[in-house]
Amino acid sequence: MSPVLAGFLQLLALIGVLALVYIPFGGYMARVYTSPKHLRAEKWIYRGIGANPDAEMTWPAYLRGVLAFSAVSVLFLYLLQRFQGMLPGSLGFSSVSPAQSFNTAVSFVTNTNWQSYYGEQTMGHVVQTAGLAVQNFVSAAVGMAVAVALVRGFARSRTGELGNFWADLVRGTVRILLPVAAVAAVLLVAAGAIQNFSGIHEVGQFMGGSQQWNGGAVASQEAIKELGTNGGGYFNANSSHPFENPTALTNLLEIFLILVIPFCLTRTFGVLVGSVKQGYAILATMATIWVGFTLLMMAAEFSHHGPALQAAGGAMEGKETRFGVGGSAIFSVATTLTSTGAVDSFHSSFTGLGGGITMLGMMLGEIAPGGVGSGLYGMLIMAVIAVFIAGLMVGRTPEYLGKKIGGREMKLAACYILVTPTLVLVLTAASMALPTPPHSMLNPGAHGFSEVLYAFTSASNNNGSAFAGLNANTDWFNTMTGLAMLFGRFLPMVFVLALAGSLAGQRPVPATTGTLRTDKPLFTGLLIGAILIVTGLTYFPALALGPLAEGLA
Repeated sequence: MSPVLAGFLQLLALIGVLALVYIPFGGYMARVYTSPKHLRAEKWIYRGIGANPDAEMTWPAYLRGVLAFSAVSVLFLYLLQRFQGMLPGSLGFSSVSPAQSFNTAVSFVTNTNWQSYYGEQTMGHVVQTAGLAVQNFVSAAVGMAVAVALVRGFARSRTGELGNFWADLVRGTVRILLPVAAVAAVLLVAAGAIQNFSGIHEVGQFMGGSQQWNGGAVASQEAIKELGTNGGGYFNANSSHPFENPTALTNLLEIFLILVIPFCLTRTFGVLVGSVKQGYAILATMATIWVGFTLLMMAAEFSHHGPALQAAGGAMEGKETRFGVGGSAIFSVATTLTSTGAVDSFHSSFTGLGGGITMLGMMLGEIAPGGVGSGLYGMLIMAVIAVFIAGLMVGRTPEYLGKKIGGREMKLAACYILVTPTLVLVLTAASMALPTPPHSMLNPGAHGFSEVLYAFTSASNNNGSAFAGLNANTDWFNTMTGLAMLFGRFLPMVFVLALAGSLAGQRPVPATTGTLRTDKPLFTGLLIGAILIVTGLTYFPALALGPLAEGLA
């Protein structure tokens, strides 16, 4: 079987499995967030944190819950790393430095999972399981809660209430993430991923020296790392490490875990707003962009330019032979069009155009299908903008899902889409202009610029993947990427929840013959065009200096 055919068969199998679970899983998540009942375990949690799960919240109260919970999480994870040397199960590792502790704490709490350290040489068992793995669950649940709050803003009218943050957080964790991650972890262990608390072992003799391996609760962390679109690897090699991702079958399973919640949330959205066709329209937009990017990536990486690539069947540098070009291309698009950041190959070794595709996927806002929760609310923001553009074209007041899109709503949507480009472009420019940061670049010229651009694109969009050619473990990059992750995560949430509150307070507007049908293919095409024009072209000059210059050289 040719590598190209194998890649396309993997893509078709993935689409088939996602289609199979779309309706039941999306409907289940809708029932989770609308159920009037609380599980016994959930009641214990509510008592422990002193929360009333039945009390409705306005958007400022909901936002305070998000920010307070995240702030406590950052502080806890920071202190856990700073005191690692005194904790049991530290594997002899010392405490993490202040700058790196701050960067890592912010990274995992913001669902970014950017890592400027070697996981197997820095973090012990306690920090990995009680710190990083816990944040993999709850940071994902926070994103889902904010998305559900925005959907309630569209579904409700003449009220300022968006639900209860604590109930949404706990339900997303207990009823969705925990059970699915448990099943996925068992499947990974059965396929060869490790799950233990062993220490460090010296294995064999290599080039006159020994190699050290350490174990860990890898399969359980790998499962939620992908399911929650987190991305932080137990090992530095991330999902290209055989302990995390042993076979081509587990590679496909991990891609499925990355995509399943973001895609199925569109069904949840359709059920909650009372029109599954609206969910299908959002799904069609996400799927079209995802499939298009995947095919472009395959074309870029399978292109045969020279005898070496012809013999390998594609650009194999930096890719695992277990997965090949096809599996690596699908994984790279899935991880950069979501907020996952996990890698099974090294994006710095991709072709110039292939590396540009990974960056563009993040620059679009990671909305196709995006992170758990963040992908849905990012796409709905773009839908609001697309409706506004359409209203200007025909001279009508724009409406979406029975709500008028006025000046206040557009200001909030505009602020949302301006946050990440500002962070990416300003911090990249500062890094290139100052004397010290460019010393972290492994390569000169366009590729070196791409390393810095990729780093801030990844951090600001809460992705977490790296171009694998930048020394980011410096005070500058630890601090600046940490701030980029904080502002890139929570500033957009402020605008999303404010928009949800504004929409929930409106009276529903009845549809007329002049109302734009947002459940038709025409709207899907308009939405795709708005995404590519409004957000994609923002970054075109920066892309022209980096991956485009390299790819066309």
